[in-house]
Amino acid sequence: MKKIGVLLINLGTPDAPTPAAVGRYLREFLMDRYVINLPWPLRWFLVNVVIVPRRRKQSARLYQNIHWADGSPLLVNTRELASKLARELANRDDAYLVEFAMRYGNPSIGSALKKLFAAGVSRAIVAPLYPQYAESSFETAVVETRRVAEELGRAQVMSVLPPFYDRPDFIKVCAQSIAENLKNESHEHVLFSFHSLPVKQVKRLDKSRQYCSIKPGCCDQISEVNRTCYRAQCVFTAKAIARELGLNEHAYTISFQSRLGRAQWLGPVTEDVLRDLSARGVKHVAVCCPSFVADCLETLEEIGIRGRKIFLDAGGEQLKLIPALNAHPVWVETLANWVEAAAEN
Repeated sequence: MKKIGVLLINLGTPDAPTPAAVGRYLREFLMDRYVINLPWPLRWFLVNVVIVPRRRKQSARLYQNIHWADGSPLLVNTRELASKLARELANRDDAYLVEFAMRYGNPSIGSALKKLFAAGVSRAIVAPLYPQYAESSFETAVVETRRVAEELGRAQVMSVLPPFYDRPDFIKVCAQSIAENLKNESHEHVLFSFHSLPVKQVKRLDKSRQYCSIKPGCCDQISEVNRTCYRAQCVFTAKAIARELGLNEHAYTISFQSRLGRAQWLGPVTEDVLRDLSARGVKHVAVCCPSFVADCLETLEEIGIRGRKIFLDAGGEQLKLIPALNAHPVWVETLANWVEAAAEN
């Protein structure tokens, strides 16, 4: 019987919430040319001389604020998703083997692929856990996976699931999770907060050079010109979830979080939107982060701790962080359906 390998890939997390471990993680992450697109010598200087020495202790404290007894939330949540996906697939067909990896940090993509091929899989289905496409998330994960697979002589048996920002079953499970978490709770507004990106990184994918951030409403719909535009995909996801929930255009806002450095990043900025909502008299806000399918530093600490404090300090009364999909049963079932469909092709 032929075995089919499944590899889930998430972004990554330090091995421990310590300055040394965080420093190693940041160096690996920020030295990726897909993350900081500068010539190698300049990138090396910026990362190793400017950014990491300044941020490793501060970032370590943030990681410590959310660290769980059994590890980093991102690691724990991704591991649980892989375990439950393996169980779901095994109930359907015992041909599947599931591993998970991090683009940066551990377990590495190389170690996970070696496990799958050592177990005798005849093909590997790779599922990057990024709903929206970006060079600094989806693309770099795929490039690294293909590089390792080529080194192992197995690139020809590997296939990759595409970004799923617009898949109806993904939209439905996001809406279901929000509805479940807001059941019997009051809220006046839903904020969809996505990870931000440098504007130049997004504009670089506009080959026409005449559309992105130039045409009015350039992100209002997906077309051939902006099919790989991260911001347009985020807008699509938020609007689709809002429609599924029956929210009108005044009941939700789209914002962007997690900026780094002084360059221009996608906006509006989540922190500013939270202050503005409070100034407009909104007392109860629910925040959903649909660019993350597993809770991590950016959701639990940046929104759940700092974002909540910003909103309350500005006069708000309650900020409800909607958990990421993590290992939600319907999300596990949805992923299993995608894997099965890919295996049939």
